[in-house]
Amino acid sequence: MEVKNMFQELKSDLPASIAVFFVAVPLCLGIALASGAPLFAGIIGGIVGGIVVGTASGSSLGVTGCAAGLAVIVLTAIEMLGSWPVFLLAVVLAGIIQLIMGFAKAGFIAYFFPSSVIKGMLTGIGILIILKQIPHALGYGKDTEGGLSLFQTEGGDTLLAVADAFDAFTPGAILITVISIVILILWDAVLIKKHKLFQFIQGPIMVVVLGIVMNSFYQHGLLNFSLAAGQMVSIPVPENLTGFFGQFTFPDFSAITNFEVWKTAFVLAIVASLETLLCVEAVDKLDPYKRITPTNRELKAQGLGNIVSGLIGGLPVAQVIVRSTANITFGAKTKLSAILYGVFLLISAMTIAELLNRIPLASLAAILIMVGYKLAKPALFKQMYQLGGEQFVPFAATIAGILATDLLKGIAIGMAFGIFYTLRHSYRNAYYMEDVMTTEEGHEVHHLVLAEEVSFFNKASIIRALEAIPANSKVIIDCANSKSIAYDVVEFIQDYRSSATLKNISVETIEFVEPT
Repeated sequence: MEVKNMFQELKSDLPASIAVFFVAVPLCLGIALASGAPLFAGIIGGIVGGIVVGTASGSSLGVTGCAAGLAVIVLTAIEMLGSWPVFLLAVVLAGIIQLIMGFAKAGFIAYFFPSSVIKGMLTGIGILIILKQIPHALGYGKDTEGGLSLFQTEGGDTLLAVADAFDAFTPGAILITVISIVILILWDAVLIKKHKLFQFIQGPIMVVVLGIVMNSFYQHGLLNFSLAAGQMVSIPVPENLTGFFGQFTFPDFSAITNFEVWKTAFVLAIVASLETLLCVEAVDKLDPYKRITPTNRELKAQGLGNIVSGLIGGLPVAQVIVRSTANITFGAKTKLSAILYGVFLLISAMTIAELLNRIPLASLAAILIMVGYKLAKPALFKQMYQLGGEQFVPFAATIAGILATDLLKGIAIGMAFGIFYTLRHSYRNAYYMEDVMTTEEGHEVHHLVLAEEVSFFNKASIIRALEAIPANSKVIIDCANSKSIAYDVVEFIQDYRSSATLKNISVETIEFVEPT
């Protein structure tokens, strides 16, 4: 995107970037907590993801930041390596590996994930977002961000946290949540259609302002409610510019020969790249303009981002679906929105951290609940069901897998079902049999036409078809349409021609290429 054209859609990108900024603040902090990292590391990840990756990326609407899917990996790695600076070295090395993957054009792997799995991923994350925000929405102070899974061994169990929240709710938080959700619904359904002013000033902005005002009323006794410190946003407040830069941490390069550092780097690079490429595919599907993100460039941008984040003390980054979806939902049109979100994070961390700490988590929970609902609308379940089992089963399996385990395992489960249906489809469509003819002598003629691509998966169905041909017949094996036939199938056809004579079956082949 040329600099002169960068600000052409500012009226759309600016409000979206502010909305993403407000969504990103609790996510950056929550993921940092779940990762066992310094809180400021989450903010750094968001800043780098917005400014550095946003500038280098070719994605128009994708937003990069610290990813919840990496939280458990980060937590385990920090404990194993025994030092935060040593872990930062692994982040830098992971970025270098991603750069190499980008130059090696490894981004094509994103195209091997079926649409049903990607939609299942979006829906599963949407459900988890809603469940994980219920405790904040009800005013349950205990941290519940954690990783993206329904049942966790680290950071608490999501379902138990929701149950506890209903037993230990705060009326003041519930009031803020209810009013905020009503505002967001009215904003999308009614107000945004009434006047252009409501398109520029997005609903999440008003929800955050409302939350600050209502909490102020609580504190001054104008409303008979109160919020505890754990029910508010909490980020470090630097006393001056020196104090701000003093929060940066640098990697320990003396650990460069540590095998565990390299092992961690490879795991981070692979997982972060996979999450990014899946998110790229999902975001491109949600893009109203259906633009295609260059995946190899995205890997390079993510690698650059992780190098910078690791060098200054940030969490590893990846393109993330929650912030990307919020970006799209609230009207972004170009990647300027992602860059501005990083700028706002930087400015806020330097100047208005104390003001941000006045935002109730209930306000942010309301925003995220609406984002989650838009990802997991009931209408989508109906649509996928109507498409049949080949689409619905991988979709539902992905959702169930994500809810029961975690993001990557859930995707793997969905892919397993997707591959099963692909193999079954291939098995059933290896050939077709034309109408059986009968000669004057009373012999049957069977015309077996092979598919364009015949793999070893098709061997069983072709064997079954040929062995079902009765004795004293003629069979024509037509390979004219086939561009590729697996050696296993070629070998079987050769053997069949020899064995068919035992059943007095005459075999004719058309354009069958004998192996050399």
